[in-house]
Amino acid sequence: MSDAKFPPWYKFIKEHHGKYIDCLEQLGEVARREGPLDEKTSHLIQLAAAAAIRSEGSVHSHVRRALAAGASPEEVYHTLMLLTSTIGFPTTSAALSWAYDELKKQSG
Repeated sequence: MSDAKFPPWYKFIKEHHGKYIDCLEQLGEVARREGPLDEKTSHLIQLAAAAAIRSEGSVHSHVRRALAAGASPEEVYHTLMLLTSTIGFPTTSAALSWAYDELKKQSG
């Protein structure tokens, strides 16, 4: 993924504490490879978790990653809509708006 996709603070930490960021990135990759779920499904699950903890940055990141792994915009929206009865409409609505913003950027 291009460094342009990351916020300034992340770039700063990566530049000054590269080993730390490398470990974080490796952890995610290893966790995805260790199980039977494909990459797209893994990112959709992580998207749902990001929405549940109301992490706007993580929602944006996992929308991008899910799309790169082959998810369609409809799958992104459906992943988030499925959360409504679990995390409530206000939290789901916020995540849908963050996903919409990212999907709009991706579509040009």
